[in-house]
Amino acid sequence: MEIQNRLIAPTPPFFQKVRALGLLLITIASVAYGLPVELPPCIHELAGEVAVAGTVMAGLSQFAKQSE
Repeated sequence: MEIQNRLIAPTPPFFQKVRALGLLLITIASVAYGLPVELPPCIHELAGEVAVAGTVMAGLSQFAKQSE
């Protein structure tokens, strides 16, 4: 039940910015994967790592809870 309470609790402003940055990284990685041109393999590998980092940032920042 604690996880559910953390998800609906207000998020501190710092973690709102971290979540937005994580979503931006996910978007950039998605665009790199969705391009209709062939990119070097290192770009695809980097996009995958950026997507994972963005997902972790966005997911963990959602669980931050503002103290009362």
